[in-house]
Amino acid sequence: MKILVLAGGTSTERDVSLSSGTGICKALRSIGHQACLVDVYLGVPGSVDPNAYFLVHSQKDPDTASVSEAAPDLKTLLQTERPGCDGFFGPNVLKLCKAADIVFMALHGENGENGKIQAVFDLLEIPYTGTGCLGSAIAMHKGIAKDIFLHNGVPTPKGISIHKNKRKKSLEDLGLSLPCIVKPCCGGSSVGVSKASTQEEYEAALALGFSYEDELVIEEYIPGREFSVGLIEGKALPVIEIAPLSGMYDYKNKYQAGLTVDTCPADLPDDVAGQMQAYAERAYKALKLEAYARMDFRLDEEGQIYCLEANTLPGMTPTSLLPQEAAQIGYDYPALCQKLIDVSLRKTEKEPAE
Repeated sequence: MKILVLAGGTSTERDVSLSSGTGICKALRSIGHQACLVDVYLGVPGSVDPNAYFLVHSQKDPDTASVSEAAPDLKTLLQTERPGCDGFFGPNVLKLCKAADIVFMALHGENGENGKIQAVFDLLEIPYTGTGCLGSAIAMHKGIAKDIFLHNGVPTPKGISIHKNKRKKSLEDLGLSLPCIVKPCCGGSSVGVSKASTQEEYEAALALGFSYEDELVIEEYIPGREFSVGLIEGKALPVIEIAPLSGMYDYKNKYQAGLTVDTCPADLPDDVAGQMQAYAERAYKALKLEAYARMDFRLDEEGQIYCLEANTLPGMTPTSLLPQEAAQIGYDYPALCQKLIDVSLRKTEKEPAE
């Protein structure tokens, strides 16, 4: 198959996306596909013949992409001249997408997971991996997703979304108290996320969060352990526990090797693990997700489970969680990439879920 691996973009998760895309591209080539990695925003300058491009560039190893300790500075990127671009899409990106048998979505964050690119591909009848535009948009907005969790019996931390123009310094006015978590409403990879234990920390957390987005989610902090549950076609994979050696499971701890201990299957009683998987499957269905996804959880000291958020394009970096979970049921990394393609191609053949 001719597969265009789409990565990069303009979100704060750009570096993570490039790392995911590099691994995916190499894996797909190792099992015989003509896979090419392209930055959705920078594209491929000049005149491009799609068939020749796939034939030639699928033989060239993509540059190894790593994730730095800090989120990328996007100002320089956004000032880059891109002759021949189609709005957001870099030069020749849509041409190559149309020529591919499927686009493997290695994008993360804004304009990757929020449904906008998926909507364009739907209109152009371009096959792609992952959830469609509706589920992507719903899950990306943490405030809306939280409301849907509650409406469908999926426990989630008490919280509220606030807009920059209606910010309040008093947590009591929001019905919350310290400690709390402050995070961008549509962000990912824990960029801009803070735990606030004092009023000063809370005000600093608001300033940081609003530097990324105009809307934030503020929710109660749940002390305890952190877990994640991947899903393929709505079926939960084994639960994985994430234990940073120090601090929160933030951007640095997520993507720098050796800073977090991942345990899969998680050391949990069978009934607790089963309940967490059941909540993940319920959330997947409620958010109208397709093909694959990942749900993040906290387990408090009393054994109460809380669903934090959904990820519609889970990371595929060397430290990512979904590949570790899939390995427990027999899928190595290349086989997982193939599986995600297979289930994504099948999603258009199914009737909508009731």
